[in-house]
Amino acid sequence: MVTPLMLAAVVVATSIAAALVALLLLSSWPNAGRRKPALARVDGSLEQAVFLFDDKDLVDATGTARELLGAIPGPGSEWARLSGYLSQRLRGFDAEMRSLAERGELALRDASGDLRVRAEWLGQLARLTVTDLSAEGQGVLVDALSHKAQESELAALRDTLAAAPVLIWRTDDQGDVVWANHAYLDAVAEQRDDGEDTLTWPVPALFPLAGVAGDTPRRQVLAPIGERAALWFDCHSQRLPNGIVHYALPADAAVKAEGSLREFVQTLSKTFAHLPIGLAIFDRQRQLALFNPALVDLTGAEVEFLSARPTLHAFLDRLRERQVIPEPKDYASWRQQMMDLEKQASRGLYEDTWTLPSGQTYHVVGRPHPDGAVAFLLEDITAEITLTRRFRSEIELGQAVVDTVEEAIVVFSPAGELILSNSAYDTLWGVEPALTLGKVTVVDSIRRWQEVSKPDPAFGDIRDFVLAMEERAAWTADLRLLGGDVLVCRVVPLPGGATLVAFARPPVARPPLRRGRRIRRGDHMVRGAAVV
Repeated sequence: MVTPLMLAAVVVATSIAAALVALLLLSSWPNAGRRKPALARVDGSLEQAVFLFDDKDLVDATGTARELLGAIPGPGSEWARLSGYLSQRLRGFDAEMRSLAERGELALRDASGDLRVRAEWLGQLARLTVTDLSAEGQGVLVDALSHKAQESELAALRDTLAAAPVLIWRTDDQGDVVWANHAYLDAVAEQRDDGEDTLTWPVPALFPLAGVAGDTPRRQVLAPIGERAALWFDCHSQRLPNGIVHYALPADAAVKAEGSLREFVQTLSKTFAHLPIGLAIFDRQRQLALFNPALVDLTGAEVEFLSARPTLHAFLDRLRERQVIPEPKDYASWRQQMMDLEKQASRGLYEDTWTLPSGQTYHVVGRPHPDGAVAFLLEDITAEITLTRRFRSEIELGQAVVDTVEEAIVVFSPAGELILSNSAYDTLWGVEPALTLGKVTVVDSIRRWQEVSKPDPAFGDIRDFVLAMEERAAWTADLRLLGGDVLVCRVVPLPGGATLVAFARPPVARPPLRRGRRIRRGDHMVRGAAVV
């Protein structure tokens, strides 16, 4: 028999089953507009960086603290890296930490108020708590890929700066070093002589005179240490929003090259100082780059004027004022002549003799040099020209004297070349040796003699005598011309191996010489005869 209680139980069970089926159907029904799952809520309280040091040895640290140490580049212990990092942001950090044992507790903040450091003295240990106030109390959500890319770029930049062979550092407005790369820190360690390996911040400034930001680099030197020579650097500085960054590029090669060039120029200057030839070297801008004392003596230009590095045209104008250059008819032709001089000298074609109004004579040569430079050499050849003129005058005088001799004379050198003859010789044999192209030898001369003479063995003897090198003695011979005339030939050895050959007609008998006596009769002169 079914009771009402049983019916009620069946109804309740059926309702529960229907509800369960409905819930099951709803949960399995596809829902395209379902919301995306939200990111998990991040706790706003960030872990602080806490360090525990026993003197300068790290005893313990939180995870954030160890991450911070891993992100601080540079050599040295954990304390050295952390001290360097905090000293760059907290002025006087090292001095404050030295007094921690006496004071027991310290609280420091940076100038911007974003970084706080709390230090506590725990008997033999020191605990440092570093807090970033700008991120305190808030969760910072960073995309994982972006964070990884930033870390990769930061690591690449750190590796680049660490491997840079140049010294790089940053200074604040007070000139203190607030950051430096490995090369700079290594240089600081090498310069120290206190024997300690730990660096304290701010590190010493290796180049106090590096200066402010500018386009012109400043050359600085690091003093030599031990057997190491001095190191030279070209320091470049660049202004940044929060300080100045400096770059020290090695300049040892440039300094060595400049020193070698300076020594070379000094050596040349000392060498040129003893030369009697004036030297003036102009660079590619045609400014005087080098001169020697002889140039001052030859041109009369002041040392102050030459030391001021005048241009080539100014130098030539000064020579014109000093009358040390030939004076042209007008100034326009003078300027054109100077332009031609420069062009010819740059091509290595200029060579001239300047005859000055003072009577002096200069030999001027222009020669091109590498890189477009031009060198001028001035030599005083007045004595040489005077001596040459004197020799030429004496030679002309001797030739005139020889030409007055009636005997035909010709002189041959030891090599058999004709070196002298007179007008009587030219007339007798119908030749002009002075106008003959090339050298006239004794063989050429004998060939001409034989053309107008009858055969005679004396011609061969003359040739052998002229070319002989042994001791010789004068001798004579009679030669007969084709016309029947007879010539007396004298062959005489001369000093130095030369030979004189003279031709003369036989003397003709002459009546005795008479000496006249002058008798004055009135205003007329008459010659009386008197026998000598």
